[in-house]
Amino acid sequence: MITARKILCGTLTGAAIFCAPLAGAQEPPSGPWGEPHLSLVPRTAAETDRIAPVLAPPRDFTAPERFESHPAGAATKFGIDTHDAFSFPSANMPFEREMQFKVGNGFFKKLWVSAPASTQASDGLGPLYNARACQRCHLKDGRGHPPDGPGDTGVSMFLRLSIPKGASTLPADTLAYMANAPEPTYGTQLQDKSIAGHRAEGRMRVTYTALPVTLGDGTVVELRAPDYAVDAPGSGPLHPETQLSPRVAPQMIGLGLVEAIPETDILNLADPDDADGDGISGRPNVVWSGAFEQWMLGRFGLKAGAETIRAQSAGAFSGDMGLSTPLHPAPWGECTEAEAACRAAPHGDAGSADGLEVSAEILDLVTFYSRNLAVPARRTPADPQILRGKQVFYDTGCASCHHPKFVTHRLTDRPEQSFQLIWPYSDFLLHDMGDGLADNRPEWQATGREWRTPPLWGVGMTEQVSGHTFFLHDGRARSLLEAVLWHGGEAEPAREAVRMMPADDRAALIAFLESL
Repeated sequence: MITARKILCGTLTGAAIFCAPLAGAQEPPSGPWGEPHLSLVPRTAAETDRIAPVLAPPRDFTAPERFESHPAGAATKFGIDTHDAFSFPSANMPFEREMQFKVGNGFFKKLWVSAPASTQASDGLGPLYNARACQRCHLKDGRGHPPDGPGDTGVSMFLRLSIPKGASTLPADTLAYMANAPEPTYGTQLQDKSIAGHRAEGRMRVTYTALPVTLGDGTVVELRAPDYAVDAPGSGPLHPETQLSPRVAPQMIGLGLVEAIPETDILNLADPDDADGDGISGRPNVVWSGAFEQWMLGRFGLKAGAETIRAQSAGAFSGDMGLSTPLHPAPWGECTEAEAACRAAPHGDAGSADGLEVSAEILDLVTFYSRNLAVPARRTPADPQILRGKQVFYDTGCASCHHPKFVTHRLTDRPEQSFQLIWPYSDFLLHDMGDGLADNRPEWQATGREWRTPPLWGVGMTEQVSGHTFFLHDGRARSLLEAVLWHGGEAEPAREAVRMMPADDRAALIAFLESL
């Protein structure tokens, strides 16, 4: 239930986010934190014993592991070698649930318009926004990209904003339950578009500097180092300590399976103090859930800043499109008190029974759709070069962060995600990726150098689905090899191993990644 006290942070800052009751602010307790969003059946001891050998690392790289061709278990979709490969429902979805998926898809693609409008079920956009539909950022349910040429408006990429919490005038017990301290005028996200009669918050500007890297065989790979700025700020200059973090929209496949991974299985991979001395010190992000009024494990977003698919979806409706939802009821989205014209503009809640532009029913349908976008099957996992690349992947330590497989919870209400052996190739933990990838912007427990390990399933189909090969959080890498060469911090030894290895092994590694 949404209470008035939980909206106080939004009232103070203008950012459409929920906070906890202000009394008794505290640091997140140690985990596990619980999974109140799941209706699950605890594993038995026999099941735990049966799962352990299935999840053990492979010893034989001359043939694929059993079920390796099914990265999403029974939910894996086969035979979809088209640009729509990321847009199919879970293959094991019962027929009676397919209509929910299709209706959710309709709302995911829906183009919102400004209010007032004759189509009251579709009005309320903005007044400030980044996109008119979810699909505009998640192209074909795949990966977005940075602006590519003068005619590209960069609709699938935006800038996160914040200032250091120590520079904020908000109360400390309020900030304790916020991911970031909002930029006082522009909130936590730069909206680069606006409806008629309103001025956008500004434009993201990105410039690149060439950064050559020499491989062990003398080949030179030219990376591009980006620099970000805000041009034409619409309501005056930004705070002098503003932190900018570019974000490209990630692919949507497999999200429900990620949500179904047991929290303890992810926490068991954490080693924040590097107790085993392997140089890898992944740690969980912990976020405050306004929906459940408790701390929870962060799983979604580039820094694991969202706890559930529903929370991530609601945040996108608010921040990206300026639409109110049950979790973010402000009808002006992220407009702050300094943006009075935005707050005073007409809003689109006239046609909704609950007074929201995105009703609880719509939010649930979009969540169901997002939860059930199928992961495509592996391609030629038995190919000798791909098997060699898999061995290189393990030998260089890539699997230390890109953890190959999990078994999901038994779920009583989510048959598609229940008790599946899945291969996401991520530990869903935060890792220090070095100065080169640092955005210097914290998010909950994540530092300005830390990022969540991104899942790799489907990565080899990016060009087929989205029409490009831009990777990493801001799309700076133009190939998978460039993405690997940007790895630093904890991943520096693995990167150097790739940089110096024989060309044939490097090609095999890339072939393995492209098969995922």
